[in-house]
Amino acid sequence: MRILGIDPGSVITGIGIIECKNDSDVTLISCDAVSLNPKSEISGRLKTIYDSCIKVIKKFKPDELAIETAFYGKNIQSTLKLGQARGVVIIAALNMGLTVSEYSPREIKKSVTGNGSASKEQVQFMIKKILKIKVNPEFIDSSDALAVALCHSYALEKPVIIPKIKKRKSTLKNQWNDFILKNPEKIMKL
Repeated sequence: MRILGIDPGSVITGIGIIECKNDSDVTLISCDAVSLNPKSEISGRLKTIYDSCIKVIKKFKPDELAIETAFYGKNIQSTLKLGQARGVVIIAALNMGLTVSEYSPREIKKSVTGNGSASKEQVQFMIKKILKIKVNPEFIDSSDALAVALCHSYALEKPVIIPKIKKRKSTLKNQWNDFILKNPEKIMKL
């Protein structure tokens, strides 16, 4: 399976593509970034991101897209622009027939480094080790995009395990256990 990972941004959008043949055979196909002029109009930057995604999808023919979810930062304008960048990436993928999966920054970091609070440099270090990359990519956003793709490949390997829960008299804990049993689709894969 070929996975396109995207680390969206309105100034730099990281792009990473990996090939997964089985649970231990992951190969780097490509990593790059779309670097945009922050002084340009946002609409033009969004079109460039969309066009670049379409071009990458046509060239590398990935099966699925994995993208980082938006997070709330201190600057609301930056958060809104990030959401717009995510939107054009998702629409590009859907228009090209790809399945889209989203992962939080914490999930991505934890899946690659074992620590959900890892720094970008720690993520890049692990990406280089896992994918046997000898030099740092030009943009750290490319490493982040590869981390998103790897996170998705790991998520595909692990089935959701729902623990067996004994029925007891009604308590808050038992109500929560009942909710889990009735809603397995809401359980996050680790």
